[in-house]
Amino acid sequence: MTGTDDSVTDGVHRLVLPILADLGLELYDLEYVGGTVKVTVDTPAGSPGGVDVDQLARATRLISRDLDHVDPIPGRYTLEVSSPGLERNLRLPRHFRREIGKQVTVRLANVVNGERRTSGELIAASEIDFTLRLESGEERVIALDQVDRARTVFVWEAAPKPVPGARKGARGKSSASGPRSGAEKGSATADLCADIDTDPDDPDFDETDTHDDQEP
Repeated sequence: MTGTDDSVTDGVHRLVLPILADLGLELYDLEYVGGTVKVTVDTPAGSPGGVDVDQLARATRLISRDLDHVDPIPGRYTLEVSSPGLERNLRLPRHFRREIGKQVTVRLANVVNGERRTSGELIAASEIDFTLRLESGEERVIALDQVDRARTVFVWEAAPKPVPGARKGARGKSSASGPRSGAEKGSATADLCADIDTDPDDPDFDETDTHDDQEP
């Protein structure tokens, strides 16, 4: 990341925090990559639910408005506001601390002991490393600077077994249709106040907006 990128993320960080606080949200992550400002928002730790569609749309609208007003980013850029999803990317020490007790998969930057990938239960985390309990029971400490990518692993709970002798329900269409695709990534010019037919639990759901400071 260049000095320019650092100044951009610092400026956006200062702008975003009070907006999210007013919405009852937290900043999970912030990146400026290839002309795209990626703002990942989340509910506070311990909250019963995740970020809903209305919160995400309002956050996008307010952040976009203030970015246009303050203009901390030179040239054309795309704003992408999203929630972490079911499987969360882990980049920062606070990400690992928040997910203690979860299953995590890690790809190392280099091969260590003949392996580049490992996974297990995240049982501890500090500012410089974290500890996984592997399936074998072994505990492995990994330095953050050794990590290429890391994310949580969503574990699907097994469906309850049917009770013997229970009557089957009427045949027909299921009322559960599964996750629908989220808003299409890319330039977004639609009014974010409009109704959005999107599943907020979709891990790929996000809102995008494209800015060009050459426009009046």
